[in-house]
Amino acid sequence: MTRPFATVLEASTSLSNNTGSWRTMRPEYVCRMPPCNATCPCGSNIQHWLSLAKVGKFREAWEVIVNNNPFPAVMGRVCYHTCEKACNRGQFDEAVNINLIERAIGDIALAENWQFSNTAVSSGKKVLIIGSGPSGLSAAYFLKMLGHDVTVYENHAKPGGMMRYGVPRYRLPSDIIDAEIDRIKNLGVEIICNKNVDNIQDICDVFDAFYVSTGAHLPTKIDVNVKKGANVIDAIDLFRRLEDDPDSVPNFSGNVLVYGGGNTSMDAARVALHLGAKNVKIIYRRTIGSMPAHESELKEALDEGVEVFCLRTINTIEKGKVLVDIMDYDEKSEVLSKTGDTETLNADHVIFAIGQSINERIFQGINDIVVSEKGFVEIDQNMMTGARGIFAGGDIISGKRSVTHAIGHAKKAAKCIDAYLRGIEYSACERKEVANFKKINTDYFKKNPRIKISKCYNCLTHEDEIVSEAFRCFSCGNCFNCDNCYGYCPDNAIVKHPDGSMEINYNYCKGCGICASECPCGAIKMVSDEK
Repeated sequence: MTRPFATVLEASTSLSNNTGSWRTMRPEYVCRMPPCNATCPCGSNIQHWLSLAKVGKFREAWEVIVNNNPFPAVMGRVCYHTCEKACNRGQFDEAVNINLIERAIGDIALAENWQFSNTAVSSGKKVLIIGSGPSGLSAAYFLKMLGHDVTVYENHAKPGGMMRYGVPRYRLPSDIIDAEIDRIKNLGVEIICNKNVDNIQDICDVFDAFYVSTGAHLPTKIDVNVKKGANVIDAIDLFRRLEDDPDSVPNFSGNVLVYGGGNTSMDAARVALHLGAKNVKIIYRRTIGSMPAHESELKEALDEGVEVFCLRTINTIEKGKVLVDIMDYDEKSEVLSKTGDTETLNADHVIFAIGQSINERIFQGINDIVVSEKGFVEIDQNMMTGARGIFAGGDIISGKRSVTHAIGHAKKAAKCIDAYLRGIEYSACERKEVANFKKINTDYFKKNPRIKISKCYNCLTHEDEIVSEAFRCFSCGNCFNCDNCYGYCPDNAIVKHPDGSMEINYNYCKGCGICASECPCGAIKMVSDEK
């Protein structure tokens, strides 16, 4: 959060009370980067909107959130909140429940029908977004807010990508997705569904720039012997059917095996249980500690009764049973090998959730676009592929695959595309020093554990709960006008203005450092005072 900086008030050297010559160190007001902001993949200014939420300014808090993320109600349900792991308060009592506050504010915005406000002057440039997942739609939003005309092509019947077809409805209801997408449509973004792009070259002359965010929705091929009569389905296909064709969803009344160890496998296992499966087992080839699934996802699956069978790979799938190989795994060397032993498990259905790959067909005939051996589209530092004017982001490029990362890609890509269309070079802002826990003076805070919830999809229901939880924020690295520096300075060197901002009069400051040591949030640092 941006706060007023102190300015130097140097008076005449003839001033009788001048003590500035005594100093070897001098205090300076700083705006450090809060660790929550620093770890957010979409660059949310978390501390700023928390400071607004704690005084009940929810509309203003929402406006700050959507500067970096157009889907707060969605993100409040699906984000893995790395911000909370980094929260300095977690080393004092418990981290601030940032994710839940974001969801609550997002839900208030939907209930109040808050809309985006766009005052940008039209550039006259046309951008095509291919894919309406979180990255594509976010890019459309940011580009529209920058003044460009945006069209989105989506090959499914509904927009939303993996928000709609990769996240179960018990976690993310369709009406939440629809409502947040409608806000983007209301800006004037055109979304055309059931629209395939077989080759970008065919439409290169129609648009001034492209952002390809088609995601990774093709199931990864695996070497498994599937015999006739076996009931096998891919997890993403299952989620698609649940959304677009519920009547085609298999009857999971018996035993279900889920093959994979990521977040999708956890979702698939829980969906099978919700659809009536008698019992569900996850088969994973390495140890449980090596699972790529998020810790909270694994815990919730186990809490609901899902079993996890590690060090096993599927060999053969027959009707009603599955033969698995017992594996040996050396975690240090990451060597996976078969032991020679096997096991037979009862399974009426098997769900594959072992990863997805991208569809490269869209790039055929464009020699300058390179897809790596690992199946990712290669881009430069400005998110552009080898083909000029064609940018890419989301799950089709290398990196972590999550909704939050997809939005972060979109925000950067939109800035790069905007610079490209205006004929300038994009330059990222310099990152500030992060305010770690050692910079916080916890003597000024009381132990106050965070609000408890029983399930990740429950929410704060009262505005006073939002305020109370937001008040737990330390405001790491940024002044919140507590006046400690003003009150503790022994030399009256701190000048306080009517608007709450502070200045340091260095003619009176001896550089004792009391102001810095007594600052609760680490917003003052001592620097060398070179004469």
